[in-house]
Amino acid sequence: MLESLRPEPPPEESPRPDPKFPAGEGASGTRSPALNGLFILAAFYTLYLARTFFLPIVLAALLSFLLTPVVRGLKKLHIPGGVAAAIVVLGLLGALGLGIYELSGPAYEWAQQAPRTFRKLESKLEQLKKPVQTMSNATAQVEKITTVGNNQAPPTVVQQETLGEKLFSQTTDLVTGGAVMLIFLLFLLASGDLFLRKLIRVLPRIADKRTAVEIARRIEDDISTYLATVTMINGGLGLGTWGAMALLRVPNPLLWGVMAWAVNYIPYLGAMTMYAVLTMVGFLTFPSTGHALMVPGAFAVLNILEAYLVTPLVLGKRLTLNPVVVFLGLTFWGWIWGVAGAILAVPIMVVFKIFCDHSEPLAPVGEFLGD
Repeated sequence: MLESLRPEPPPEESPRPDPKFPAGEGASGTRSPALNGLFILAAFYTLYLARTFFLPIVLAALLSFLLTPVVRGLKKLHIPGGVAAAIVVLGLLGALGLGIYELSGPAYEWAQQAPRTFRKLESKLEQLKKPVQTMSNATAQVEKITTVGNNQAPPTVVQQETLGEKLFSQTTDLVTGGAVMLIFLLFLLASGDLFLRKLIRVLPRIADKRTAVEIARRIEDDISTYLATVTMINGGLGLGTWGAMALLRVPNPLLWGVMAWAVNYIPYLGAMTMYAVLTMVGFLTFPSTGHALMVPGAFAVLNILEAYLVTPLVLGKRLTLNPVVVFLGLTFWGWIWGVAGAILAVPIMVVFKIFCDHSEPLAPVGEFLGD
């Protein structure tokens, strides 16, 4: 009886979340791995889906790192920042237009000769095509035998986009992206350190302000040095290729020199592309096999000197990346943004490595990215 009169103990309350840590975070202040993984996947999907928006912005940011020292040099000559930025952008646009104008003639000539060139190449590869053609005919006969007696519905005809429509669409996207890139580059060069000053103003602690300034200066110095050095190295490779093709009497040597300069921004894949193109050009230009192989052979000598002697000697170890990481980065950014992504892969990874080197939690990632 007395036990029934005793007051019942209060029900146990569920533990309240610690107000110091938001929901989903632990005592260490870090979110769960699953949430971090979902955030990374969402970021990658956004980069892929909105590539037409991000590509001009990223390219303009990287070019601003390269061209900012030029703008500062013009400011020292008492030229206003906006005028200096306009001079640099107009100079870049003029150099690009001059290059396109100079190369349009050889490119148009090769385009006109393309049907005859491919017929000539096809005749030289006829012996290699015979086994493949025999196998294709046998496969077609087997498929025909296995489908006898089956009532198949007539194939549906899917109307595909014509070649002219594809070229017009791609040209429109390229011109639009180029215009956005140049306008954004102009604003970045004209604004100078505006965004850095605003970032420093909103950061609460003095240590964070110093870290932000250090990271920004390091990224600007290292990326501008890297891009300028790589551009000079690629220019030397292009000049060497131009001279070698002229000595071998390959038609339009300037075209192949400029192509070697441009594709060498893509590690590994650029050299492989040049080997394939110059091999084809050699066999289409010269009747003898030995003379034809001299064309890619000359480029091989220049490429080996550039990759194993000039680049390590000039660039040094400071900005070199792990070769495995470079290959994975090329594959990933090429899948995300195509050829432009493959070109921008190494500068993007260099920026990420600099950021990791100045962040204590990401320091192991920066060590992994380094050579």
